[in-house]
Amino acid sequence: MTSTPTADTTAPISDPAQAQRHILRVLVASQIFSGAGLAAGVTVGALLAQDMLGTTSLSGLPSALFTTGSALTAVVVGRISQTRGRRPGLATGYLTGAVGSAGVIAAAVLDNPVLLFVALFVYGAGTATNLQARYAGADLAARGHRARAVSTVLVATTLGGVTGPNLAAPAGTFAKHLGVPSLAGPFILSGAAYALAALVLAVWLRPDPLLLARAVAQAEETGAAPHPAGAADAADPGEGRGGVVLGALVMVLTQLVMVSIMTMTPVHMHDHGHGTATSGLVIAVHIGAMYLPSPLTGRLVDRCGRMKVAVASGVTLLAAGVLAAVAPGGSVALLALALGLLGLGWNFGLVSGTAIITDTVPLATRARTQGMVDVSIAIAGATGGMASGVMVAATSYPALALTGGALALALLPAIAATAYRR
Repeated sequence: MTSTPTADTTAPISDPAQAQRHILRVLVASQIFSGAGLAAGVTVGALLAQDMLGTTSLSGLPSALFTTGSALTAVVVGRISQTRGRRPGLATGYLTGAVGSAGVIAAAVLDNPVLLFVALFVYGAGTATNLQARYAGADLAARGHRARAVSTVLVATTLGGVTGPNLAAPAGTFAKHLGVPSLAGPFILSGAAYALAALVLAVWLRPDPLLLARAVAQAEETGAAPHPAGAADAADPGEGRGGVVLGALVMVLTQLVMVSIMTMTPVHMHDHGHGTATSGLVIAVHIGAMYLPSPLTGRLVDRCGRMKVAVASGVTLLAAGVLAAVAPGGSVALLALALGLLGLGWNFGLVSGTAIITDTVPLATRARTQGMVDVSIAIAGATGGMASGVMVAATSYPALALTGGALALALLPAIAATAYRR
């Protein structure tokens, strides 16, 4: 069931291109805040669990929990967006992430692992919403510009994503002054950042991009308005279910590999004598590589094709895994390079996979289908986060990195098979 567009979506229907420019500006502002919220928690989540539990084998649990929480949130945000629009869906998701951040802080103060795990689950709402925002950027974009619209939203996360980890140490110092354990300090930053992102969207994301895209499409169908420049094109019915499966597979595998290696890198560095500030720097490089190349990636996807960039994703992730495996534990530069390649491979996969999904799914069911696809991505992240700690405890960090890199190559036969069928 689709929602009837409200007055604020139909008013600017004569110029959806102008509305798209405004929508992208608002999404960029919100993503700067949400990027800081996401990155700050990622930097210390595993270390906080390790400190509270006294074991490395469960240090991947925080990543598994907040990615599992993001799976549930992806469904909820997708359904709210489907029926009421992107604005209420995204704002609700970010507010939930802020509540989860507050819960993590309370758990650290009370030294309560059970509350920590529940709060990390809720905190995952911010992760899912951060990813869902990219779809809002593509709702009104023409088919040949969708990847670039997605990349504009993604690159906005870079500023907050790079700043967040580097504020981990100062946030820890600030938390100690408040009587809060230092490792919980970054979650103070996360909570404030997610709340600000929700505020920006709730106040300024008008008109709602999804509702306006539907209004434009309905007007064209009834002949009430010509097809305006910049308006969203219909999905390609010829791509069908195969496009959804391929797009989802690309994003699922890249998420699985990225999360598993990223989660255990701070722990690996901690075991080799590096402090929070140093691991925060490496994660900042990783987060920057996840989002900063987005404008270039978007252009490559639109000009060279979705399939070629998806192949590049698998190859780049393999290189990241091999380098992380062979890099000495004391080499910050090589680990930073490996995590940079890891982020770049993820970026290639996310932008190309998102473009494939958006090309395939019609407006009438777009938000709901995108939400379900992101559930699969979140489950892959949860699996990678949980399995990474267990695997490192049983084998080693290099073994984990090599396994992840090899797994990324599974993209290649799937892409080749799809291209052959076309």
